Amino acid sequence: MVLEFLQSLPSPIAQGMIWGIMAIGVFLTFRVLDLADLTVDGSIATGGAVLVVLTTGGMNIWLALFIAFLAGCAAGLVTGVLHTAFGIPAILAGILTQLALYSVNLRIMDGRANTTISHRKYDLIVSSNEELLPQTILMTAIFIVVIIAILYWFFGTEMGHSIRATGANEAMSRANGINTSSRKILGLMLSNGIVALAGGLLSQFSGMADVNMGRGAIVIGLAAVIIGEVIFGKIFKNFALRLFSCVIGGIIYYIVIAIVLKIGLNTNDLKLFSALVVAIFLGVPYWKKQLAGKRSGKKTKQTKGETADA
Repeated sequence: MVLEFLQSLPSPIAQGMIWGIMAIGVFLTFRVLDLADLTVDGSIATGGAVLVVLTTGGMNIWLALFIAFLAGCAAGLVTGVLHTAFGIPAILAGILTQLALYSVNLRIMDGRANTTISHRKYDLIVSSNEELLPQTILMTAIFIVVIIAILYWFFGTEMGHSIRATGANEAMSRANGINTSSRKILGLMLSNGIVALAGGLLSQFSGMADVNMGRGAIVIGLAAVIIGEVIFGKIFKNFALRLFSCVIGGIIYYIVIAIVLKIGLNTNDLKLFSALVVAIFLGVPYWKKQLAGKRSGKKTKQTKGETADA
């Protein structure tokens, strides 16, 4: 039983790494920009749809993946404009874009709910085929390293610092002459571009692009981000390591899912389980603060008591 499970680990690890890339995109909006962006549920499907349609149409898969990234950036641009130019709250702007993307994705796939792609017909970058899993893990690891390296460099530039400043304190950033609206738009574009890139890889891994493949994606992305932060938050202070913790969080999440499925959880309950995992890990930092506050309160009382006795 244990040996069988260990032999099956490469698949959830590979899937967790791909979702970890998606979690990096979620991290950029959720932590860096401090925005709740629900566009990702649509943009991940957009990336998958664009990749599959272009590749099956004869385009080079690397070029198709780059165009999928650009399509995600376009989705982020729409959300950013709705939020900044129209004054719509970020969470609602993301919902509106996500809703629109459902129809856009159907258009991309010529009205079909899903479109298949096979590793037997096309030279895919990643695949869930057992023989190709080592190559999949290696290629996904290269993607992760390159993405983190580029983001680490970019957020070390003046433009990157201004985006981080916008998320940290928008009013102060504006007072210092930063165009916070353009920085939000740029951050949303970059985030959804990475999410769409993950969608392109995910469609290859699953062998298809589906109009509903992004449903609940934000929950998985948040789960990966939160799990990574709760476990590695105290030791991963560097920005690059914080991004890497999202990937580890994604891997841990899918390994846990694999364990739970082995135990016998009904697949219909996976969304419920995912929501519970996110809720628990989101609650952990709050519980820690509450416990720390109670302890400091007790120490203060003890100190006052000792002072009074003296």
